[in-house]
Amino acid sequence: MRSFDFSSWQGVLTTLLGLAVFTLIGVGIRVVMMLTIQQRQQRVNRQINERLGALIAAYKALGGSFTGELTVDPTHLRDLIARGGGEAAEAVAQAGSDRARRIRDQVEAALSDIILLGTEEHVRLAAEAARDMAAGQPVRTDELVVSLRDYIRKALDLGPVPADVAIPRQGPTRQPGGSARGGKAGGGKAGGGSEGGGGGGMAAMGGGGMGLGLGRTGHSDDN
Repeated sequence: MRSFDFSSWQGVLTTLLGLAVFTLIGVGIRVVMMLTIQQRQQRVNRQINERLGALIAAYKALGGSFTGELTVDPTHLRDLIARGGGEAAEAVAQAGSDRARRIRDQVEAALSDIILLGTEEHVRLAAEAARDMAAGQPVRTDELVVSLRDYIRKALDLGPVPADVAIPRQGPTRQPGGSARGGKAGGGKAGGGSEGGGGGGMAAMGGGGMGLGLGRTGHSDDN
């Protein structure tokens, strides 16, 4: 209070001006700090959301199936050719089913995302699965799926899975087979048939028109 001068109106004005400047500086510093903290929190939340999104997608790719073949077949087409020659490759091509290859590709992509964005436990399990796949051994993903599920539920503030719930083993999501390719080919043939039918109809109409023309001409000759 000693620095405040209220003895004259000049002193009062100077004191009020000083208080206003000090208040403005304090408010400005506080606003800048709040904006900086808010931007940092938004950046962290965006990174967390992107990380969770990638891990959830990897979880769906690795554990989207409960039935059927729950292991990943790491066999490549070149391995089939090396084992059985051209006949094996031709048999695979004639079968038209590249489901195993597409499952392997999506599992490899999911393992890559987990190694990049997962926790230490996730990275260890994903690296182990990747080593087995590179060595040509069938890969099971159920242990990694359980670890991902527990982490995602905890990150989303969800309670743990009840201990009395018996969840079956999970495996990679099965992709649809190559029947769509045959369906497209059949559709193309069907389209060609309809075009042929349309052409036949046009020919029949043309023939009918010619018959009508001949009839009229004969009638005029008789007259």
